[in-house]
Amino acid sequence: MKQTIESAGTNLTEVKRKIVERSFSSALTDLQNILSSAPEDTEALYMLAVAQRYSGDSRGALDTLEQLKRLSPSHGRAHQEEGHVHRDAGEPEAALRAYTRAIQLNPGLAASLRGQVAALKDLGWERAAIRAQAQLERLQALPEPLVLAMDLMAQNKLLKAEVLCRAFLQKNPSHVEAIRLLADIAIRLGILEDAEFLLESAVDFEPDNSQARMDYIQALRKRQKFAAALSQAEHLLSKAPDNPQFRSLCAIQLMQTGDFDAALSMLDEVLSVVPGDAVTLTTKGHALKTHGRSSEAVQAYRDAMVHNPEHGEAYYSLANLKTYRFSDDELARMQDQEQNSNLGDMARVYVNFALAKAYEDRHEYQTSFDYYARGNRLKKAQSRYDAQLMHEEFEAMKSVCTAELFERHSGHGFPAPDPIFILGLPRAGSTLLEQILSSHSQVDGTLELPNILSLSQRLRRKKGRREGGYPAILDELQADEIARFGAEYIEDTRIHRGDAAYFIDKMPNNFRHIGLIKLILPNAKIIDARRSAMACCVSGFKQLFAEGQEFSYDLEDIGRYYREYVDLMEHWGAVLPGHVLRVNHEDVVDDLEGEVGRILQFCGLPFETACLNYYETVRDVRTPSSEQVRQPIFRDGVDQWRHFEPWLAPLKAALGQKLVARG
Repeated sequence: MKQTIESAGTNLTEVKRKIVERSFSSALTDLQNILSSAPEDTEALYMLAVAQRYSGDSRGALDTLEQLKRLSPSHGRAHQEEGHVHRDAGEPEAALRAYTRAIQLNPGLAASLRGQVAALKDLGWERAAIRAQAQLERLQALPEPLVLAMDLMAQNKLLKAEVLCRAFLQKNPSHVEAIRLLADIAIRLGILEDAEFLLESAVDFEPDNSQARMDYIQALRKRQKFAAALSQAEHLLSKAPDNPQFRSLCAIQLMQTGDFDAALSMLDEVLSVVPGDAVTLTTKGHALKTHGRSSEAVQAYRDAMVHNPEHGEAYYSLANLKTYRFSDDELARMQDQEQNSNLGDMARVYVNFALAKAYEDRHEYQTSFDYYARGNRLKKAQSRYDAQLMHEEFEAMKSVCTAELFERHSGHGFPAPDPIFILGLPRAGSTLLEQILSSHSQVDGTLELPNILSLSQRLRRKKGRREGGYPAILDELQADEIARFGAEYIEDTRIHRGDAAYFIDKMPNNFRHIGLIKLILPNAKIIDARRSAMACCVSGFKQLFAEGQEFSYDLEDIGRYYREYVDLMEHWGAVLPGHVLRVNHEDVVDDLEGEVGRILQFCGLPFETACLNYYETVRDVRTPSSEQVRQPIFRDGVDQWRHFEPWLAPLKAALGQKLVARG
């Protein structure tokens, strides 16, 4: 196989030379030979389209590009080449659409920007042409290493792009565009603290650079520093009060701070200026959904879907309500969009997941599974998840976090009893447990807080005597450091709390960091929200997560991850006996009162009837289960996975017979 790939690479180099020398007939023959043995070679397909265009075969070029875009929807140069074909055919509107998509996928494509400017001028849209020309001039003014870094980022080659940006910044430490690129890479890699620092510096260097400030707002929001993000958004709006983009950005920050009425009012102001804007309508739908106004959310999502049929997020947002049922007409529209080769990567993922839910609701389970599988394949193609690396991290955690480590640090850490951590795998019933507990008068529900994950990232980069960073560094921490980390956690999370004595941190991935939690916050309560293996894994496979659950895009990956999770939880039980309460979702469904009593006793809380009537509690819920936890408990979801059993062999193999037998 390696020899075949190397041979194809050599052939493509020769083909490229022939195209440059305008030997198109010979290049076409070579490409047909390559594609006969490798029909899905995206680079060969791209070069075939180029050769076809130069040969005057515009129809053939467009057909080739359709095939290429289906195989690689994020191939920016494919859309650029489509623009060239339409340009040469004297079709400026079609060319403009293609160039615009190309730039969205890869902002470093100067040829697409030049084509966009020319198409806008041909159409007589002078103001838009001036803006596009300014964007082109900004790109052309960038140093070559940064343009190359942008191209690498478009290909998801983040580590190579990072090396280029860092090398450039060593010589040009205050170059704002380089800082923005490096911060973007850091955000994509999940290193949010570094991104925040970089963008704060960029704003300091150029206070009037609105793009840098918008990036800074994004980093602050991802770190859940919502008040700071709102302050930055208000600064932008104060400088340009009539700018609908800044007004929309401000509304989003208001949503995050919990001021939904102000956010909705501001979104309506935006829609009065840009009526029918699908992104704004979808944002409004999210605000209404979180605030418990489901029927209004449905209308906002449907309006977005009608105004922009290619806005995939609107379809998925309806599906993600869990209670919405698509009409025949809406189903047909989604199928049309799924066949639309110009649909963006993420829009296509959204549409596939929405179609899967629509067919599941119609009990057409094989078709439903096919769409779930397709959506997950597309999402996994964008992911950097490595199951073996995750396994090694789990093993390292068990090796470092021993009973001896916790005994050595007995009496250390910050003694606050405030936090109640609900953790485990997503779709295991943690939102239900949070809703139950937050119905208690002494407990505040908050969010899936990123603080523990951020601390683990900080420690991962901390230099120690032992190789490997985190978790190895845990064995070297001193008592004063441990106490300081605990105090920082309590202080940094205070913004999310009300006046209750206790609060919930519902970040599911914290199960990997129980050792860190118990070192820095020894009096914290930890609840493991557990659901039977098959039900939990299939539910996770069916859910499109916003971020952070990259193991969920493949049945084998998700089965292996569940198995490793159970193994790690057994380790925590052995080295921290009595410190983690396991709550099985099926037990909560079967005996709500008994399980609520057990949870409250573990947390040291008196019994309150409100916890049984959790669905009556009015609060903002920001997870996919938001509509479900506003209803009394039901058994419908316990065995839903069985509808898909004929296609779950890879999951069963990854889980192993013991876990599968438990359901």
